[in-house]
Amino acid sequence: MLFALFFGYGYARYIEPKLMKVTQITMKNGKIPPAFDGLRLVQFSDTHLGHDYSIAQLVKVVSKINQLSPDIILFTGDLVDKPNQYEYLHKIAPELKKLKAPLGKYSIYGNHDHGGYGTDVYKAIMDESGFSLLKNSGKKISLLDGSFIYLAGIDDLMLGKPDYEQALAGADSSHFTLLLAHEPDAALEAKKHPADWQLSGHSHGGQVQLPLYGPLITPPFASVYTEGMYEEDGLTLYVNRGLGTTRLPFRFLSVPEITVFTLRTKEKST
Repeated sequence: MLFALFFGYGYARYIEPKLMKVTQITMKNGKIPPAFDGLRLVQFSDTHLGHDYSIAQLVKVVSKINQLSPDIILFTGDLVDKPNQYEYLHKIAPELKKLKAPLGKYSIYGNHDHGGYGTDVYKAIMDESGFSLLKNSGKKISLLDGSFIYLAGIDDLMLGKPDYEQALAGADSSHFTLLLAHEPDAALEAKKHPADWQLSGHSHGGQVQLPLYGPLITPPFASVYTEGMYEEDGLTLYVNRGLGTTRLPFRFLSVPEITVFTLRTKEKST
């Protein structure tokens, strides 16, 4: 029994937090233009760079994402755990700049990106890294044939000022719209707007789960939707478990993940 406790502690503290699973998801919707069929979106989230997540680990994440040959890269918030205390801020942008995606790199604010006087720091890092920071804003991602999808991002629910109407001002129900929202429970409001899919992070999948019970604790605005896929009222939500840890440096039955979404029109995704 004592051995099992020590093994469980060691696994949750030193092994699982350093794992990295690539989850493959088909993003299927009849509104996705034929020219976008087969394109790949890669989402990563919640690195929480700091004492328990190093620049060396970020280097591995960048390498892994580039190996996945993404067309679009999406970061859904919480880059640095404590921006006002992190001494290696200057090393982040040179790594994130190495990420390659022909149709662009996009990011949103998480609560830790605003916390610790990090709002301007985060923006500066993402700007230098070549990411477009979507703060209650959106843009058309277009191909040469003129077809497009609409990508929007809202500000953080906890420490920002989210505005769904402003973020989705350029969206309409006839074109495919993808919404980035750090907190998954944003879907409760998002499904009232013209969004077809929402991608979120924030929850870490609970970070520590127990068999047959699930997450021990979930953060605010991640109590309704915790991890994985949900479909409600015309909105499909995917909650990424993130890569880092916060508060406690443990993960158990909540392996860090990068998500690859392959776009498919309904006609080609039986």
